[in-house]
Amino acid sequence: MKIKVTEKSYDEVLSLKKEKHKKPRKPDIFFRTLLKLVSIPDLLSTHFHCNKVGMEAVGKGEPCLIIMNHSSFIDLEIVSSVLYPRPFNIVATTDAFIGKEKLMRLIGCIPTTKFVSDPTLVRDIIYAIKKLKSSVVIFPEAGYSFDGTATVIPDTIAKLVKMLGVPVVSIHTDGAFSRDPLYNNLQKRRVEVSATERLLISPSDIERMSAEEINEALKREFTFDAFAWQQKHRIKIDEPTRADGLNRVLYKCPHCLTEGKMVGLGTELYCRTCGKKYTLDEYGYLCADDGEGKFRHIPDWYAWERECVRAELESGSYRLDVPVDICMTVDTKQVYHVGEGRLIHTAEGFKLVGCDGKLDYEQKPLASYTICSDFNWYEIGDVIAIGTHERLYYCFPKAGGDIVAKTRLAAEELYKMVAEERECRATGENVIQKLKQLSEKKIRQKT
Repeated sequence: MKIKVTEKSYDEVLSLKKEKHKKPRKPDIFFRTLLKLVSIPDLLSTHFHCNKVGMEAVGKGEPCLIIMNHSSFIDLEIVSSVLYPRPFNIVATTDAFIGKEKLMRLIGCIPTTKFVSDPTLVRDIIYAIKKLKSSVVIFPEAGYSFDGTATVIPDTIAKLVKMLGVPVVSIHTDGAFSRDPLYNNLQKRRVEVSATERLLISPSDIERMSAEEINEALKREFTFDAFAWQQKHRIKIDEPTRADGLNRVLYKCPHCLTEGKMVGLGTELYCRTCGKKYTLDEYGYLCADDGEGKFRHIPDWYAWERECVRAELESGSYRLDVPVDICMTVDTKQVYHVGEGRLIHTAEGFKLVGCDGKLDYEQKPLASYTICSDFNWYEIGDVIAIGTHERLYYCFPKAGGDIVAKTRLAAEELYKMVAEERECRATGENVIQKLKQLSEKKIRQKT
């Protein structure tokens, strides 16, 4: 899927008139039926089926907060089928509205900006549930998983659950990631997809549970591993392109420690520096072609990369400084290409400069618990997006090498480190001692 990109100067984009906020609208039965019908071909091709658990306790017309794991585009088709004919609004990113805002609102979508504080979104969700009597679907992870495991879920979800007081229903999918992983260049595989719809938290549960208990329940529901699921159920994926783009996720060689020189092509993943080669077999295992491999499980490799990034941050050696093409979104009309610049990321946060010296934006580590990173964003390229609710900057690295996944890992780990340091200061604890204790705890958990 492509998106409309228009050339404009940075000054021209800043002068564009700000769009007025629009309240959500409840989709009528025509559009709910239309969504279900257009979803049929993909769902039939995957032999989709859904199991329902405890849903008899939820009234057919009772508004709910529906949370769903986010793996690929088929998620939208699944939710349209599973919930039919229940009316629902769905929280979607603002870029999905570009060039088709009217249609998106007619089918009940509520716009928001990924990983950016958006108080209007909470008001819109309350309005949809309380006034429109419509359920609301949210993807707590917001971004697609890179390695098939759960991404970060903000603790603020529990506050929203408490505020709404309506049933919380989860829709958990199996097979959606395996069918169309983000790194694989939109090459769909022949994989069956299923879902489980369950009543996760009832209104009475919400009254007695603390916010911490609600967060724990949500995190348990969002603990998964698509590759482990594939291996457990012996799901055979024999497409000859199954490792295409895998280097976007596994960007660091565990043998020579070189970054940005991995190549995922066909069924193979190899390092251009030391030549070490792996084959991704039909059941999702990595098999070293010669000698012993460092990793057999893709999420283990990705977790190791996270540990490496954390070590760089703790030692002070982490730094990203790359030339980028810069696009902006300030409305739902189009994406604006405003020029070139440099994206810098250090322990101090992000700094984006460019557009002939007119753009100078800084974003501190605590601005967000993660960032919007994507592979082949609308078929333009791999992207790192930062910014505010009013202005988003989409940065497309021009230097080569795979840096998008590492930057997301660094932003997440930096957020945790700064938050931990702030908590230590607030409680009077020694920062270094606290970090040491956390590190020792992780080691004990692994052993």
